[in-house]
Amino acid sequence: MKTLVAIPVYNEGKSVSQVVRDLQNSPGLPALDILAINDGSSDDTAQRLAMIEGIQVLTHPKNRGYGAALISAFQFAMDHGYDAVISMDADGQHEPRFVGDLALALADCDIASGSRYLKIHDSDTAAPDDRRRVNQTITRELNEKLGLNLTDSFCGFKGYRVSALKKLNITEAGYGMPLQLWVQAAHRQLVIKEIPVPRIYLDPNRSFGAALDRAEQRLAYYREIVEREMRLAQSISPTVPQDLCARIALCCGL
Repeated sequence: MKTLVAIPVYNEGKSVSQVVRDLQNSPGLPALDILAINDGSSDDTAQRLAMIEGIQVLTHPKNRGYGAALISAFQFAMDHGYDAVISMDADGQHEPRFVGDLALALADCDIASGSRYLKIHDSDTAAPDDRRRVNQTITRELNEKLGLNLTDSFCGFKGYRVSALKKLNITEAGYGMPLQLWVQAAHRQLVIKEIPVPRIYLDPNRSFGAALDRAEQRLAYYREIVEREMRLAQSISPTVPQDLCARIALCCGL
């Protein structure tokens, strides 16, 4: 399986070189191509990326958002004949040795999603209270509305079959992109598997941008995306499974 590791990067010049080196030197991994998506960084990210051998780089001249960076990576994978995409962050919170677990899981699923709550790892750190609460709330609501069985709806450490990505229409440019993904994946009956990965928070005070730094504002934004996508799923296709139709109607007041 021809696999691309996609790393969205925004102002992470201090960490991205080490992340890529760790990935390139991690023992036991299959042959992988690495794509860094420089999402309009204003620090020295561009210079750092230019010094790393053996990777490909896409550059957004202006910052467009986490979702937009992954959308660019997905399109790159489609255009260049890849079979799978593994997404991981550039700040060091995703351990490269688990890339192999995600890639192997794609042998019998469409989306292999890392979960930081399936298993205890020695390297686990405590999640910031507000981020864990928002994750738990949205994960529970997704499971109830979509009939999923997720334990971690926001982990950015994921594997995707490109054939599955071609069935989706991901357009959400911001941090809410995973919510659009889950609704569309459920609607299209994609096979989802969660893979345990360590829970590592290196910067518990990371900003989501001024408008989303308050937990309640993030929660409202995430819920808006879920409701929008569920309404869209109901409106565009008569082939939605009947149980999912009922949950969509209940969610959206139809």
